[in-house]
Amino acid sequence: MAKSITDYSTLTFDCYGTLIDWESGIWDAYQMLIAINGRDDITRQIALEAHAELESAQQAATPGMIYPQLLALVHKQFAERFFMKSDDALDRGFGAAIPHWPAFPDTADALRILKKHFKLVILSNVNRGGFAASARWLGVEFDAIYTAEDIGSYKPAPRNFEFMLKQLETDFAVEPGEILHTAQSLFHDHVPATQFGLAKAWIDRQGLKNSDNWGATAKVTERPEVDFVFSTMGEMAKAVMAKKLH
Repeated sequence: MAKSITDYSTLTFDCYGTLIDWESGIWDAYQMLIAINGRDDITRQIALEAHAELESAQQAATPGMIYPQLLALVHKQFAERFFMKSDDALDRGFGAAIPHWPAFPDTADALRILKKHFKLVILSNVNRGGFAASARWLGVEFDAIYTAEDIGSYKPAPRNFEFMLKQLETDFAVEPGEILHTAQSLFHDHVPATQFGLAKAWIDRQGLKNSDNWGATAKVTERPEVDFVFSTMGEMAKAVMAKKLH
């Protein structure tokens, strides 16, 4: 029998794309490069799709590279792909842009509601410093935060989920069946979460359920089945409140 959304004790979150609007942040951070090179032909969609491909490949190739350094390298590769001129300062500036990426408007209110009913845990592909900067937008204190810097690899590597599950069992006595993994990215999160048998809530910020707009997320050839689908975190919080009222 399928579980109700309120049957779980712990929500584990991807942050960037789910809670933080990383697509707008990435697109904004590319503006200086595009403007300097006068490339009005590079649209948001073109830029985000290229970024998704370059970033996922670089994360797989250099799993131990800290995220701001990886972003700087991706920026350099992005410039090369589109025959644009960049320099070290522009590349480093792109890598340092994480603190400026905005939260989605519904995120903080939704997290405050969910905090009343669940443990909240972050499993993120950024570094500790990057997440600490973003946390000021999120409005809650998380019970645990696990980053790529802590783990030494980037999602969708199985190692990241293995690390999280081991830590949750050791530190909180939380079993996999108590966890609802909550994320936007099918590639980074829902495919590996499926491999580990976790329940999944898809926050479909991109409207992929009814479109093919993958944005800054690498594509998957086969979409995994999920337990719940919401278009926003606010919608998820409302579903939880509705269940709690009954």
